[in-house]
Amino acid sequence: MADSFEKARERMLKGTRAEIKETYSNEEHALMQAINAYLDTSKSFNLAFERLSEWFGIYYPEVKVQNPLTLARLAHIIDAGISEESVKAAVGDAKTGDEIFKEMSSAMGRKPNDDEKRAVSIFAETCLHLANSLEYMDAYLKVAAERILPNTTYLTDEKIAAELLAKAGSLERLATMPASTIQLLGAEKALFKHIKFGSKPPKYGVLFKLQEVSGAPKEMRGRIARAYATKISIGLKGDFYSKRFIAEKLKADLQKSIEKIKASPPREKKPEPPQERRQFRRPGFQQRQQHGRPQGGRGRNSGRGGARFRNSA
Repeated sequence: MADSFEKARERMLKGTRAEIKETYSNEEHALMQAINAYLDTSKSFNLAFERLSEWFGIYYPEVKVQNPLTLARLAHIIDAGISEESVKAAVGDAKTGDEIFKEMSSAMGRKPNDDEKRAVSIFAETCLHLANSLEYMDAYLKVAAERILPNTTYLTDEKIAAELLAKAGSLERLATMPASTIQLLGAEKALFKHIKFGSKPPKYGVLFKLQEVSGAPKEMRGRIARAYATKISIGLKGDFYSKRFIAEKLKADLQKSIEKIKASPPREKKPEPPQERRQFRRPGFQQRQQHGRPQGGRGRNSGRGGARFRNSA
């Protein structure tokens, strides 16, 4: 009996391992992890750049640098000591580097000590590492997205295609989704808020990052996002089922649809009813409010005490 149980257990474990190996054999899971890592690293890099800009500003408030990499390189050379050559090398332009060196030499900010120089330099080096990571992940996303989602990437771009895949969880699930669901991928919080509290329904999610959607007039964004979602839904069928590249025709039809939407007259806005917060109440609450306590309810004189009172009357 014990031997048969152990054999069954080993057989089940073997089958589970085989299923897991087959599930993760597709590169789509690596693409999903890569886009999530890219988005998280982008947020971290933006926060780190803001902090480095404020930190660098207490020493050199006159220096205004908009490029994050240039600022990180300037902050990185503080520890070794600034010179005209090092500043020009960090900036990459002789004329601009000469102006920045003059501003740094006569800065009215705090003069950093050795410990501060070392701390700023190490933090700037961290920012540079984050920038390098973003560059490598961006290169991988371009190659992998075009290989796994050629039609969807052609219609949108590699990052949006990969983000749609990550929101869906798998290419098979994404390919079987209707266009209306694809249109709202990434707007789950707004959709739940609409269902629970009756707020305005969302019209787009990840697709808002498309220039054609975000740059369009507000009253047209929903229709343009719907046109994109319709063509993306068709392109996903080609990516997953037929493995054929059909995005060129889809892109041409999409451009015609967008031009037609932009040329159409604006729709008249219907008056919206006042939005009220939905209140979830117990069954019978409204009835008690309008007609008093229902018959047979648990009132003050109901139950055993009420029965004794009625019998004694």
